[in-house]
Amino acid sequence: MQKKAELSERDFFKNPFTAGEIKALLRGSRPSEMFNFRSPSFKKLSLDPGSLQDKDLIERMLQEPRLIRRPVVKIGGKVYFGASAEKLADIIKA
Repeated sequence: MQKKAELSERDFFKNPFTAGEIKALLRGSRPSEMFNFRSPSFKKLSLDPGSLQDKDLIERMLQEPRLIRRPVVKIGGKVYFGASAEKLADIIKA
């Protein structure tokens, strides 16, 4: 019998991530992987994505959670940002 995976959900609009949590989720990944450059919230800022450094991206995500690519899913030790339902289903099956 397979053990059912534990599932926890967090509304990071109501309970925003801290800088430490963002850095822990990134664990070696670049902040640009977590940042949603296509978000209407980002487009309103009229910023050049190439002008933003990693620390700028983290600071912006802390200020505006809509700039975080959703969903944020952690499976085992790996974190996926903005993965489609199909991709997540493939990951879970593997």
